[in-house]
Amino acid sequence: MSASAGTGVFVLSLVSIPMCYFFNSLIFNNSAEAFLFAGCSTVIILAISMLFMLKKKAPVDPLFYVYGVHAFLSVVNLIIGLEQDNIIDGFVTFYLKEADPHINTAHGHMISYWDGCVHYLMYLLMIAAITWGDSYRAIGLYWVGSFLMRAIVYILGNAVGKYGIQVSPLFLLHMFYTSVSVWACFRIFSQPSTRDVQNIQEADRKSLLQRPLDLLFVIYLIPAFAFCVFRGLVVLDCSGKWCQGYTQQFEPYLKDPSAYPKVQMLVNMLYSGPYYIITLYGLLVPGCEWMPDVTLVHSGALAQAQFTHIGASLHTRTPFSYRVPTGSQAVFLLLNILYALVPQALCYRCCTRPAFFLRSTPDKKTE
Repeated sequence: MSASAGTGVFVLSLVSIPMCYFFNSLIFNNSAEAFLFAGCSTVIILAISMLFMLKKKAPVDPLFYVYGVHAFLSVVNLIIGLEQDNIIDGFVTFYLKEADPHINTAHGHMISYWDGCVHYLMYLLMIAAITWGDSYRAIGLYWVGSFLMRAIVYILGNAVGKYGIQVSPLFLLHMFYTSVSVWACFRIFSQPSTRDVQNIQEADRKSLLQRPLDLLFVIYLIPAFAFCVFRGLVVLDCSGKWCQGYTQQFEPYLKDPSAYPKVQMLVNMLYSGPYYIITLYGLLVPGCEWMPDVTLVHSGALAQAQFTHIGASLHTRTPFSYRVPTGSQAVFLLLNILYALVPQALCYRCCTRPAFFLRSTPDKKTE
C-alpha cells in the first residue's frame, strides 16, 4: 500500500482548522442542537472526503478509519485549547459558549492540549504503521493507557464534581466517542506480539544485584508506591499531620472542588499501587512475559495523568487558593516530573531489552 492513505488522513485532519472557523461563523444561535448539527455535519463531511480520497486504495483495518476521525478531533481539541488561552479567536467560540462547563476547567483545558498534541502524534504514527503494514501494537498500547486514564478520570470527575453530569447531546456524543475508543482498545490488545523469543541466553537471567539498572528501578518503585498511596489518603481527607501539611504547602489543588484531582489520585492509588507491586515481582522473577505490555499501558496512563495534573495545578484557570504556592513550585515539579519520567524509562528498558521477561523454550532434539 502506498503512503497516499496516510497522507490523506493527515491532510483531512488539517481541514478541521478552516471547518471550525466556517461553522463558528455560521452558527449564531448558541444552542446544543446547533452544535449537534455542526458536529454531525463535520463527521459526515469527513467520512465522505476520506472515502473519496481512499477510493482506490482503502485500508482494510477498521482502526485506520477510527484513528483518522480521532486525528481530526485531536486538531479540534488543540484549537479549543488555543482559543481558551486567547492565542487564537473566532474558531470555536460557539462551542466554548455552549459546551458543558467541564471543558472550561483547568483539567479539561489540559486534556485539550494533551489530545491535540500527544494523541494526535500517536494517531499519525499508528496510521503510518497500518499504511505500511507494520505492527502498531506498542504505540497502540501506550495510547490505550493514556486514553483509559483520561476517560476514567474525566467521566467520574464529571459525575462527582461540583457541576455534575449534564445529559445533553454533547454528553451523548462524548459517550459515543468513548465507546468507539474502548472498542479500539480491545482490538489493539488482540494484536499478536512480534517479540522474538529465540536465543535467550543464561546471561539474560542474571540476579537483581547483577542488573544495576533494574536494581535502581526496584528502589524507585517502593517510594513511588508510597507516594501514590499517600496522595490517595490526602484526597480522602486523612487527618494526619503530614497529609494536611502536604496539601497546604505543596499541592492545594488536591482540594479543588471540581473533583478531578480527587478522582485522579484515587485512580492512581487503585491502579498504580497494584502495578508497582506486580512490577517488583516482574523485575525479580524471570519469565514474566506480560511486563513489556503492562509497562506500556501504565507509562501511557501516568504520562497523561501527570501532564494534566501538573498543568492544572499551575494554570490560571485554577482558583488562586488551589494553585501551587510560588515557594513550593520547585519541589512540586521535581516530585511530579520524576514520578512521571521514571515509568517511561522503565517502559523503554522492558520493551527494548525484553529477554529477562521472556520464557525460554527447550531446544528441540535433533537426530
